[in-house]
Amino acid sequence: MKFTSIKICLLFIVLFSIKNQAQETLPIYTDYLSDNVFLVHPSAAGIGNSSKLRLTARQQWIGVPNAPALQTVSFHTKFGEESNAGYGLVLFNDKNGFHSQQGMQGAYAYHLPMSTSKMFQQLSFGLAFSFVQNQSDQRTFSGDRPGVVSQIIESTSYYNADFSLAYHRGGLSSYFTVKNLFLTAKNNLNVQEPLDLRNYILSVGYYFGQERFVQFEPSVMLQIREGTKERIADLNFKAYKTFKNTQFWAALSYRRNFDASSEDNSSYISPLIGVNYKNLMFSYTHTKQLNDVLFAENGFHQISIGFNLWTREPRGAACPNINASYGSF
Repeated sequence: MKFTSIKICLLFIVLFSIKNQAQETLPIYTDYLSDNVFLVHPSAAGIGNSSKLRLTARQQWIGVPNAPALQTVSFHTKFGEESNAGYGLVLFNDKNGFHSQQGMQGAYAYHLPMSTSKMFQQLSFGLAFSFVQNQSDQRTFSGDRPGVVSQIIESTSYYNADFSLAYHRGGLSSYFTVKNLFLTAKNNLNVQEPLDLRNYILSVGYYFGQERFVQFEPSVMLQIREGTKERIADLNFKAYKTFKNTQFWAALSYRRNFDASSEDNSSYISPLIGVNYKNLMFSYTHTKQLNDVLFAENGFHQISIGFNLWTREPRGAACPNINASYGSF
């Protein structure tokens, strides 16, 4: 069974190397710090001892008309109690001004247990397909003729795919994902020349301090966008404290954008606070841009709500996204 699944993963990798037409899909923010790493890395599908349902709502620049907004619903789980395979689904609605996209992503992951003791160790492979409906609403455009309103709504659909790896050992968590494997095009602007929107993402974190009063989890995430040569780095620090069946946590994330084509590289800071009560999770995130030139002073706001379902006994000591803290829901 294990060797058959590995062969299937390798076959898909070869198929994904074929060039095709698509467009970048779900944008990447700091959602993954709210125990939602599956939004970024498909290899996290069914990775822990609990099935996870997560809902997020993000609003940027409150008070600014047509400001960007994003809503996501995600779920991932194992195929069965004893199965090493997992699957997941993401639904999202992303709006930015007069442009919007609604999409869904389905993911499959296979996990190879490597534990030889009470310390958790596992290697994971993940694949994801995305389908997106893209829309440009020009009905409020007036152009050069005041009083003349366009009636055009452009709508196109496209698809893309991601490939992902993960390795966990004790408190160490690491992920590597190649997003947007297919060659893409700006189909919503009727531009047919292909664009390379491939994005390489590396995440590494370490959870420690189980014997201490407070537990800590520093982590980094690096992104490299192939087409624009843009580099993005996240530096994160997260702390946990548990009281009986309630766990409080807080995180601070600093993001720096190293854009090869811009002299003014943007940077952001995001404090996060959250609470896990039994199998319920709630978190709030505020993101503030640190540059001298700002589009708006209000920053970005995000709320996440989560449910852990069918939680099982942990297989060994590991980071929190492997071991849910509490019993069955």
